[in-house]
Amino acid sequence: MSEVEEFEELRPLLFSIAYRILGSVGEAEDAVQETWLRFAGSATRPTSTRAFLSTTVTRLSIDVLRSARRRREEYVGPWFPEPLLSDPYQDPARSVELADSVSMAALLLLERLSPLERAVFVLRDVFAFGFDEIASAIGRSESACRQLLVRARRHMAAGAPRFEADRQERQKLASRFFDALTDGNVDELRHLLAADVQLVGDGGGKAPQLARAVMGAENVARVLGTVLPLLIRIDVSVAPHEVNGQPGAIFRDRDGRVLQVLALDVRDGQIQTIRTVINPDKIRHIGPVADAWAISRAAKRARRQQD
Repeated sequence: MSEVEEFEELRPLLFSIAYRILGSVGEAEDAVQETWLRFAGSATRPTSTRAFLSTTVTRLSIDVLRSARRRREEYVGPWFPEPLLSDPYQDPARSVELADSVSMAALLLLERLSPLERAVFVLRDVFAFGFDEIASAIGRSESACRQLLVRARRHMAAGAPRFEADRQERQKLASRFFDALTDGNVDELRHLLAADVQLVGDGGGKAPQLARAVMGAENVARVLGTVLPLLIRIDVSVAPHEVNGQPGAIFRDRDGRVLQVLALDVRDGQIQTIRTVINPDKIRHIGPVADAWAISRAAKRARRQQD
């Protein structure tokens, strides 16, 4: 097998490791590309290509994460991971675990960990790497890696997301939600939302966003039931699509450009959290981005005409 073939066979794993460490599609792709350059530029063929590539992409991701943490602390408003529409790494025996580990809720919990804790947790608990492999990847002893994992698991267990166990039921509930959303059916929305549901948006100061999280079923249903019909009147479409392994949707303008991505957390037969990502920098990898400010102005005009 050639170097290119070996690398391409492992590319899905490398991207999935990098994305879970970084929470950014663009940064993960850059880490994978740099990994390839180092692999292709190596004078000798490694004994284990998988070990060499996973070590390289992990170290690169840790370095990028360390430099990114300050930017995230200075971020305008809530920070969410870049939406991932499909995880390239698949393992049929662990599909549910992999989907849950890439959810926005799980990635936001990973933000609480140090870069090394995050890398160890991802390699061990998500991808089942051995401690010898992890020690090599992060440049620490196996004993130190075990300690890092204990700390990481403790932090994660404190707020570990619990999703609807039955994925079919989760999808059925999401389908009802999006039907009610496009119809502006506030009563049905209220019925589908948990009493303490949260609606939170990530605009990064670069697009219209909620001034603060909207809390409670009544408030969230009213906001959604008011805003979406206005967007539909100006030809914004809502296409359900899996987002970070959970139910979600992509909003597009009349020209098919991406306006925002929405992701749902479903638990105990109700929607617990609704996250929207409208920051144009975070959705460019999905396609051409809509002018969110222009759409906001058009929606306000439509509302005045309606009133």
